[in-house]
Amino acid sequence: MSVPDMDDVAMADSIPRIKRIGVLTSGGDAPGMNAAIRATVRIALYNGLKVSGIRRGFQGLIEADIDNLELADVGDIINRGGTKLLTARSEEFMTEAGQKRALDVLRMFEIDALVVIGGDGSYKGAKRLWEMGFPTIGIPGTIDNDLAYTDLTLGFDTAVSTVVSAINNLRDTSSSHGRVSIVEVMGRHCGDIALFAGLAGGVEDILIPERKFDLDDVARKILQGRRRGKLHSIVLVAEGVGKSYEIAERLEALIHQEVRVTVLGYLQRGGTPSVTDRILGAQFGQRAVELLLENKFGRVVGIRDNKIMDQDLEAALNEPKRFDQAKYDLAELLSL
Repeated sequence: MSVPDMDDVAMADSIPRIKRIGVLTSGGDAPGMNAAIRATVRIALYNGLKVSGIRRGFQGLIEADIDNLELADVGDIINRGGTKLLTARSEEFMTEAGQKRALDVLRMFEIDALVVIGGDGSYKGAKRLWEMGFPTIGIPGTIDNDLAYTDLTLGFDTAVSTVVSAINNLRDTSSSHGRVSIVEVMGRHCGDIALFAGLAGGVEDILIPERKFDLDDVARKILQGRRRGKLHSIVLVAEGVGKSYEIAERLEALIHQEVRVTVLGYLQRGGTPSVTDRILGAQFGQRAVELLLENKFGRVVGIRDNKIMDQDLEAALNEPKRFDQAKYDLAELLSL
C-alpha cells in the first residue's frame, strides 16, 4: 500500500468541509435573482447541504438577519422579479469593523461558505471576505451587463425587453404628435442596455458612455428623416452620457421641433424575468453549488460563448469591459 504524500494530507486537512452555505443578494435588484436563489437552495439541499438565507445583502449579514431556507421557501419565485431575500447597499460593510462583524456573524450561524448574487460592488464585498479567509462564490446579477468576464448578467435580457416595449409604446404617440423623443435608460459606465435596446427597437440614434457623440450629427439624421416624411424620431440615451433634459434643449434648438424626454428609471429593474434570465439563474445557481462541493472558492460563475463557466474572482473584477463595436455599427447603419 502506498503512503500518501504528507503535503497532500496537510492540504486536504486545510480545506473546510462545507456543511452549510449562505446566500444573499446585494446592490440593485435584477430579474432572475429569484431564479438563482431557487436553484442555489435546491441544488444545495439535494446534495445534503444546509442553506441560510441572508436578507438585505451585506447589511443584513452584519445585522444577523438570517433564516434557514428549505425547499418550500423558494417555491413559486422563479417567475417573480426583484429578490425574495431583499437587497440593500451597505456603507457599514465597507469599513473594517463592518467586515469583521460580518465574518463573526457567519461563524456564529455556522455558515461555511457564501454565495453572493450581485454586481461589481457585491463582488468586491465577496472578494474582501475571501481575502479574510472565508469561502465565497459570486453570481452575476445586474441589469447593466457591466461585468466583462461574462457575456450576460442576470436581469440584462429582461431589462432590454422592458426598454424595447417602452420604445414601441412611445413610437405610437410620437408618431401621432410628430415629436422627437429622448428615452433615458440606465447605464452610467456601460451602455449595453441602450445599445441592445436601440438595435432591437430601431431607434434613430444611440448615445452611450463608450462613444463620443456630436449632437449636430444627431440633428442632421433627424432632419434627413423628416425630409423623407418620417413623422417621429427616437433617440436612446444612457444615463452616463449626460443630463437628458439638457440634451433635449440643445437638440430642439438645432431641429426646431419639440423634443420630449422619458426617463425609464427603475421600471427597468422590475418585471417578470425573461426565459433567458430564468434559465441563466438556474444554471448559475447550479454551478455555484458545484464549485463549493469541489472546494473551489473565490470564484465567480458566468456564461461565455453560450457555455456556463467560472473564473477567479479577482481576475473577473480586473477584466476590462469590451465594447461591441459590431452591434453599434449595425445600429448606425440600420438607422439611416
